[in-house]
Amino acid sequence: MGGPTFNVAYLTRYLAPEFETMLVGGEKDDDEASSGHILDELGITPVIIPEMKRELSPGLDLNAYRKVKQLIRDFKPDIVHTHASKAGAIGRQAAFDMKVPVVLHTFHGHVFHSYFGKVKTEFYRQVERSLAKRSTRIIAISELQKQELSAIHRICGPEKIEVVPLGFDLTKFHEGQEAKRAAFRKEFNVLADEVAIGIVGRLVPIKDHRLFLRLLKHAAERTSQKLRFFIIGDGEERTNLESYCRALDIPFIDHLAAQRGEKALLTFTSWRTDVDVIYAGLDLVVLTSMNEGTPVSLIEAQASGTPVLSTDVGGVANVVRNGMTGLLAAHYDEPKLAELLLSLTDNAALRSRLSVNGWAQVGEAYHYTRLVKDMAELYQRLLQH
Repeated sequence: MGGPTFNVAYLTRYLAPEFETMLVGGEKDDDEASSGHILDELGITPVIIPEMKRELSPGLDLNAYRKVKQLIRDFKPDIVHTHASKAGAIGRQAAFDMKVPVVLHTFHGHVFHSYFGKVKTEFYRQVERSLAKRSTRIIAISELQKQELSAIHRICGPEKIEVVPLGFDLTKFHEGQEAKRAAFRKEFNVLADEVAIGIVGRLVPIKDHRLFLRLLKHAAERTSQKLRFFIIGDGEERTNLESYCRALDIPFIDHLAAQRGEKALLTFTSWRTDVDVIYAGLDLVVLTSMNEGTPVSLIEAQASGTPVLSTDVGGVANVVRNGMTGLLAAHYDEPKLAELLLSLTDNAALRSRLSVNGWAQVGEAYHYTRLVKDMAELYQRLLQH
């Protein structure tokens, strides 16, 4: 779940009838939530290739490549547009070999720092450079990402990169806020005088939930406010994070205990699809990532009028107006992040001031209608060359 799924879902649904589309995806990993509900809501039936997984696997990858080639042979597309690393490599290679006229790839993020060691990271850089040479265009989702891809990681020259920000249907995050807030706080027994702080996303190392837990510990020990913290999502790091909570002496419960009426400083909610309810119920959304493309959780939070605190990484600064809709600090500056979190938990007026600017910041700039318009114009321009 996240930006790539929403991006391809809205393009698949709303580029019609001008463009006839086929959406091809891989099988979700065992520790991921399915994004199928996003497609179901839009009436989209994707072609799923079970062999296409996140991890490198020569045998499975070869089978996936062959299946994509067959799909291209049958569908005869004028454009192949790939998203995410594995699908991007397999899809583009198949498109090159089948001589598809226009081949594009969107970088929703990248794995060129904070994911792997130096050797593996350089391997991925070389693969992406090779694929970029044969791609018609590379698409970045922010100006900052374009600069990183061209100047820092040298994937290709800036003249080959188009910037097309993500797009979402943000309407539900801006409607019925009072009822949604009441529903969330009733479900998790959050009292009126308790400040609710949450982090939303996959529980994977790059998101650095350990930093979130340290910030939680710091704030809880120094504030006079009543605080409740929520980790919304699940993933491979869940067991490790629970162990880290024990090491930090942070009391926590899971969503099943919460359903029984239990309370603790921290709640692991597991996966939730009603994120509009979550954002309405929270007083603050935190992001502690080491690397980001365009952070969906911060777009959704601002659309909900919920202030944010985030590490200033990747495309975050393109999404959040520092001091206007949220507060930012460098990932390595943990003392500053702790200071900012405490200022937000202890100052309701500051949270209120930041919240009122959220919709103006993201409501139009990240709406799916703008995404579809931008992409259709790009497709037409490239087809005419």
